[in-house]
Amino acid sequence: MKSLFSLSFTAIAAAMAIITPAHAEGAAGDSGFASLIPLVLIMVIFYFLLIRPQQKKVKEHRGLIESLKKGDKVMTGGGVFGKIKDVKDDTVKVEIAEGVVITVKRDTVASLTE
Repeated sequence: MKSLFSLSFTAIAAAMAIITPAHAEGAAGDSGFASLIPLVLIMVIFYFLLIRPQQKKVKEHRGLIESLKKGDKVMTGGGVFGKIKDVKDDTVKVEIAEGVVITVKRDTVASLTE
């Protein structure tokens, strides 16, 4: 058992001795700027595919929240449909059935409905 361990350890050490100089030669040949190009490219792709569309969506939702007024028909984030009865600073009173009025946080209004 001991000889098997020492054999595998020796094989690993030999492999590392061979791999390390080869890796060091390849790294010395690369310039610093060339290694940054893939990282910058990935960041640009993430910006246009993920960050920018999300920012546009947040901006549209903020505009919707600011434009809420009495009488608008809305759907909340929880899927409750109703008609706005009163608008306050950060809350909205929504009538979901005749005589049933709930108060929801203004940010939870997901969309206007017809």
